[in-house]
Amino acid sequence: MREDSSSKKIMSDTSDRSSKVQSRLKQIYSKTVLPVEKRFQYDFFYESPFLTDVEFDSKPQVMLVGQYSVGKTSFIRYILGRDFPGQRIGPEPTTDRFTVLLNGPEERTIPGNALSVHPDLPFRGLERFGVSFLSRFEGSQLPSSVLKSITLIDTPGILSGEKQRTNRGYDFTRVVSWFAERADLIILLFDAHKLDISDELKGAIDALKGHEDKIRCILNKADQIDRQQLMRVYGALLWSLGKTMSSPEVARVYVGSFWEEQLKNMDNADLFEMEEKDLMNDLAILPRQSAVRKINELVKRIRKVKTLAYIIGYLKGQMPSLMGKEKKQQKLINDLPNVFRTIMKKYNLSPGDFPDITKFAEKLKDSKFAEFHSLKEEQIALLDKCLTVDIPKLMEELPSEKDTPDILRKKMGDMNLNNPDAMNVPVPTRNEKFGKQDLGGSNPFGYSEDVEDKIGEGGFLPPNVAKDVLLKTGLGKDQLRQIWNLRGLQDSADRLFDSFQALGPEGGFLPPNVAKDVLLKTGLGKDQLRQIWNLSDIDRDGYLDHHEYVVAMFLCDAVIQKNKPIPAELPIGVVPPSKRSLLKARKTEGF
Repeated sequence: MREDSSSKKIMSDTSDRSSKVQSRLKQIYSKTVLPVEKRFQYDFFYESPFLTDVEFDSKPQVMLVGQYSVGKTSFIRYILGRDFPGQRIGPEPTTDRFTVLLNGPEERTIPGNALSVHPDLPFRGLERFGVSFLSRFEGSQLPSSVLKSITLIDTPGILSGEKQRTNRGYDFTRVVSWFAERADLIILLFDAHKLDISDELKGAIDALKGHEDKIRCILNKADQIDRQQLMRVYGALLWSLGKTMSSPEVARVYVGSFWEEQLKNMDNADLFEMEEKDLMNDLAILPRQSAVRKINELVKRIRKVKTLAYIIGYLKGQMPSLMGKEKKQQKLINDLPNVFRTIMKKYNLSPGDFPDITKFAEKLKDSKFAEFHSLKEEQIALLDKCLTVDIPKLMEELPSEKDTPDILRKKMGDMNLNNPDAMNVPVPTRNEKFGKQDLGGSNPFGYSEDVEDKIGEGGFLPPNVAKDVLLKTGLGKDQLRQIWNLRGLQDSADRLFDSFQALGPEGGFLPPNVAKDVLLKTGLGKDQLRQIWNLSDIDRDGYLDHHEYVVAMFLCDAVIQKNKPIPAELPIGVVPPSKRSLLKARKTEGF
């Protein structure tokens, strides 16, 4: 495949920079941090397994948490622009398991036991939760341009009322805590019609303690209430969150309707559009922030390891040499608050670096202090060196506002400097739901000439103008609804599969520059290709998967070989089944 050199350079520069940071982090952890963790049983006291290389190499993870029927699965479907294997949507608790959405060449579900032992996935630590949990854990693999850059984690709907007394068969909050520690972004979803925070939801939020910087809240289905009700609901949600979350800072809450359907109430359409763009921007830049996030998580872990070493070393030093060991151990456990204060003052430690005192005391009851290892000052010195020398030096490798353009080019590469959005996640930009018509925003062939001068604020056509443009084709409404009756799409899909693979799709998708080159080689004009792209890129992510590529080639063939006109809308018989609901949502009213 002949790929555009600039695209290769972008991916190469970004990959090299990320690999360099990840390699150095792995080296710091394995040589300096891991030996201390093993010596002082970090995995036992914090219930966090030792890190592996796979966890440093993993993609950014986004976890969605919320009560049942708040729209978690619909939100994921909206981001992906399509259905996914194992998807369950309904008003009752339909998602009864943790689902990890992964990019892959084919659609399939992967059982939890297989996921937990997969050598290339960072889920081995979940084995500690047992078969009962793993039977409710699964992977959903599908080709997706979004999942090329991030991994999504859908959680079971949190129960309320009588339902929350149901025994899940595993410790739900501990599993949430495990994923939260590894997630780059945690999205808490709330339904505008039910803001009550159940005991199980409160427990899940408590499990997120220490990760407040990752949390984003969504007030979903807000289009179903009017402006005055929305103001009251928003205030009530902030009040509830203030009582539940221990952080003194106000949580960031995004308000809107986060699925593909058009808004039911247009009173707050502009607000919802801006809120959605802000949230999607948070998601889009995750890959660029991945290196910083990994550094941040390792720093937090080193501080906790260092504090644990001081605690265990102190407890070991207080134990008698011969007689009365059990009595002394029990006395130290009972006096643990004073022990923590003593250690904090002696070593000038931060209170936030200490473990939860109640949980830690329970762990100490199952331990024998006499078997603890004594403190090694040289190990502490190496941890301090990591925090004060090694990691700050690594941070200097990342782009900074103080860098000159020449230094930025060395760090990011010329193409990333010129186009910082090049490695963003291709999140949805479906503006029809806000009452606007987009006729070219994600099309590499741009806008048509007769539309260019009518583009309004934000690059969109008002619905009435868009309707007039389509009517000027001379076709009637019935023709615009049901133009063409193209057949043989499956035959085309089978025939074109090999040629699609020969183009070297990335994660099952052709990048815009590659797809554009293929279409230009058909010899059709720019206006024709613009129309064909708008019809083929059904999920509007700027990429073509196999089915969208088939649609594009099918339309090109119809124009070139059969002299057919390009339809204003895609006939239902040509729409891939997995994308029909998306197309239905985008149809302009009256056509």
